[in-house]
Amino acid sequence: QVQFVESGGGLVEPGGPLRLSCEVSGFGNDLYAMSWYRQALGKGRELVAGITSRGGTTTYADSVKGRFSVSRDFFENTVHLQMNSLKPEDTAVYFCNAGWKSPLFENYWGQGTQVTVSS
Repeated sequence: QVQFVESGGGLVEPGGPLRLSCEVSGFGNDLYAMSWYRQALGKGRELVAGITSRGGTTTYADSVKGRFSVSRDFFENTVHLQMNSLKPEDTAVYFCNAGWKSPLFENYWGQGTQVTVSS
């Protein structure tokens, strides 16, 4: 079964770094682009970053461009999101899914990992 397991979230001070991981299973992750999404309290899920199936091209939301970096480890079947210079507005639950601009497996969202940036 398709499964996404996010981890690495936590409580950090503004300006600090955090590295998220997304372990994928149930499909060949080298066949699909992968993306990170986040959902803040009371808001909808928004696209944060994406990476192509081969990992050669990435895309980022304007709000995180220059601060976040997405990568993938094919051997470990994992996608990472390195977050630097975190801001309070980055506080959200972060999710991963297959797809470039929209989620491919909409019925298989993981539980996400909570990122809280204190002021």
